[in-house]
Amino acid sequence: MLKGIKAVIFDMDGVIIDSEPLWRRVMVQSFTEAGIPFTENDCRITTGLRFKEVAAYWFNRHNITHIQIPEFDLLVIGRLSELIIKEGVAMKGVNAALEFLKQKKYKIAIGTSSNTAFMNTVIDTLNIRNYFDALCSAEFLSFGKPHPQVFLNCADHMGIDPKECLVIEDSINGIVAAKAAQMKVIAIPDEESKHNPKFVLADYRLESLEELI
Repeated sequence: MLKGIKAVIFDMDGVIIDSEPLWRRVMVQSFTEAGIPFTENDCRITTGLRFKEVAAYWFNRHNITHIQIPEFDLLVIGRLSELIIKEGVAMKGVNAALEFLKQKKYKIAIGTSSNTAFMNTVIDTLNIRNYFDALCSAEFLSFGKPHPQVFLNCADHMGIDPKECLVIEDSINGIVAAKAAQMKVIAIPDEESKHNPKFVLADYRLESLEELI
């Protein structure tokens, strides 16, 4: 699966950091406080979107106007960052995969929907900054995933043709974005999503990053 590949781009949440359970805890707490009856199942509806887009989706659906989205975004990301620092752990096989790719001279990047501050919190908590040639957030882009721009930015920063890039994703939105960027893509769906037929869009499918080596 690495044949013809010069760069590997990692999604972050659910691929590098086991953040999805922490995201769900914070989202349930914060949306409930905002007046929206919110469950863990609701979290999965907007997987792969930027959090401001997630907030807009639910605020519009429930006519929430007493709190502004930028304020809510800061609250949620702040709570999540605190949890990452206290409880954040890497996904299985992350360090071995990064070390393998670095030794083999592949360029390595992160292309994430999460904002830049949170991306930096994750990278520094896991102490993996030295592995990456590019760190790209969709925070300030006109469109997040499934738009391909964040992945195209990664390729541009690394000086690699998009067709020579391989993306590792855990969400359908991320897979669609990678394919739209004309990149190869590996899907590593979580246990709850692994039977979603849409994962057939990926070029390859793994159980964990341990299988990349």
